[in-house]
Amino acid sequence: MAPDFIHTYVSVDCVVFGFDLNNQLNILLVQRRSDDTPTEVHRKLPGSLIFSNEDVNDAAGRVLYELTGIKKMVLKQFKCYADPMRASNQNDIRWMGKEYKHNIDRIITVAYLSLCKIDHKINSSKYSNVDWFPVDKIPALPFDHNIIIKEALVEIRRWIEIDFSIIFELLPKKFTIRQLYQLYCALSEKNIDIKNFHKKVSSFSYIVALDEIEDNVPHRAARFYKFDGKAYKKNNSKLIK
Repeated sequence: MAPDFIHTYVSVDCVVFGFDLNNQLNILLVQRRSDDTPTEVHRKLPGSLIFSNEDVNDAAGRVLYELTGIKKMVLKQFKCYADPMRASNQNDIRWMGKEYKHNIDRIITVAYLSLCKIDHKINSSKYSNVDWFPVDKIPALPFDHNIIIKEALVEIRRWIEIDFSIIFELLPKKFTIRQLYQLYCALSEKNIDIKNFHKKVSSFSYIVALDEIEDNVPHRAARFYKFDGKAYKKNNSKLIK
């Protein structure tokens, strides 16, 4: 008996994290419209089928560039999603037929996460609507995109434990200790005393105090700091052990 092979396509989906001025962790979502109700707006993760001459990493880089207009972004592959039923919803099936105009029996997705300084201007060449959503206010998404986001959060927390320096990819070049504290707490899910946090940060050579403070703020102005990547490589102590 011949094997029951199927007509399968491979795609990439990207979970792009950002940290905003309200000190919230966010994810970039794009807009898709429902086939049967054109006025109804749906959100989804940015993604694409891979081209015949593309490696999956190249496809993910293309998706990010089409999404943000930024050529160089931190990018990490973290999981493959291949459940036969992941595209079983009739709305998703209709959308795929209209979007790709192929008879797709099954779609397998390689998922990536990326980090974007939220003060970067998003200049999308593909999507008309690109918006940041707080991670605790993600709407119901098509396919298994909510599951992908949930597991991307687990992955980024694991990544920070291995290489703490990637957290600075989410912060502005000049940041306050409170911003670093709130981002670290949001990512690590650890409840840390801010005074002890500040004391520990002050002992690290790779977090450098600047001769600048905040202005036009309703609270006591805080000092700005910067991350020194060269100093970090020489002494990459974990922020919280």
